[in-house]
Amino acid sequence: MRLTMIGAGYVGLVSGACFADFGHVVTCVDTDENRIRALEKGDIPIYEPGLDHIVATNVAEGRLFFTTDLDRAVAEADAVFIAVGTPSRRGDGHADLSYVDAASREIAKALRGFTVIVTKSTVPVGTGDKIEAAVRAERPDADFVVVSNPEFMREGAAIEDFKRPNRIVVGTTDSRGRDVMSEIYRPLYLNQAPLLFTDRRSAELIKYASNAFLATKITFINEMADLCEKLGADVQDIARGMGLDNRIGPKFLHAGPGFGGSCFPKDTLALIRTAEEAGAGLRIVTMVNEINEARKTSMAQRVIDALGGSVEQKTVAILGLTFKPNTDDMREAPSLALIPPLQKAGAQIRAFDPQGMDQAAPLLPNVMLTHDPYECAAGADVLVLVTEWESFRALDLERIKVAMNPDPVLVDLRNIYPPAEVQAHGFAYQSIGRPLLDRGESVP
Repeated sequence: MRLTMIGAGYVGLVSGACFADFGHVVTCVDTDENRIRALEKGDIPIYEPGLDHIVATNVAEGRLFFTTDLDRAVAEADAVFIAVGTPSRRGDGHADLSYVDAASREIAKALRGFTVIVTKSTVPVGTGDKIEAAVRAERPDADFVVVSNPEFMREGAAIEDFKRPNRIVVGTTDSRGRDVMSEIYRPLYLNQAPLLFTDRRSAELIKYASNAFLATKITFINEMADLCEKLGADVQDIARGMGLDNRIGPKFLHAGPGFGGSCFPKDTLALIRTAEEAGAGLRIVTMVNEINEARKTSMAQRVIDALGGSVEQKTVAILGLTFKPNTDDMREAPSLALIPPLQKAGAQIRAFDPQGMDQAAPLLPNVMLTHDPYECAAGADVLVLVTEWESFRALDLERIKVAMNPDPVLVDLRNIYPPAEVQAHGFAYQSIGRPLLDRGESVP
């Protein structure tokens, strides 16, 4: 089938490349001429493992194209996917649908023949109705169906999630729309991916409800971690014990500095605003959002406390700047809430991230960005592990210790290292939700 993806950002580019890999002919459209020119030359504007190979392969085989010409791409398409950004709107936290609205109007003008318009962007409930009304107002003669098809891709594992999904949600009650969407996803039938058809509004809400629930799991285990610190229990044991219950499951039960990224913060807030407008209180999700924001800002105090209550004229080394590993995405990253308060308290900051340095630089002024973890640790009083990149899981702790100032401190916000191993190398060590150890105490 011929598919057009409006928006060549993260969702649009990954989805378009994967659809092309299924054998469809895909055109990705974007208004950013520089981005399109870069993609045509093979320069991928985002970091996602494996994406460069899939893009290059499908461009070479004539299944994937990039253009700024929306009219032609839409006119030739069997299905047009809207994959533009829906950031939080300034001032009220609602999803900003201005890009969706603009795309809808442009699509309407270019429609030729029966076309399925698919909302891939994360949008509030009822957006599909608004898109349908806008297109109908612009083109009363057009033959089209609006379908909701939310994405469930994890940054850093997006290609695997797209090709081996645990579900595909399609919101439509129109038989023609259902047939087209079934054909688009037919290549996944061999993987036995469940194709769940619902009405459009339910599909839109499934995305928000899923993200809110996962955010709730993260926040719950973070609160359990705080309780563990008070009671002398180990949150990792708590998480394992809970996760073995198949009604709960082990995923998203990893204590840390709070969730960030492009989805959970904005989607929980947008869901709260939607519920407020509908007159339905979402008290759990509201508290999750408030607790998470407070948690991210509280991490700086943990570092200050680890250095005896002051970081004045101290050097703090930060390992990991992106909100999670295997991405260069800095949106709502915990590092952005951690570093400025430390600077305000008088600390000098050094930092390293395997992929996020270019994106972090304009967001973190007066931070010395280094080339590797060991250069980052040089002359530091405390080393803070913020993002759990695999390359940080087996650091040469002796080399780190030698590089740092005397009496080094390691604050592990991701519980990467066993406490006893770190202390055996002469560090004062603090982690999240695990018992503090006295010097010489042996705990695995």
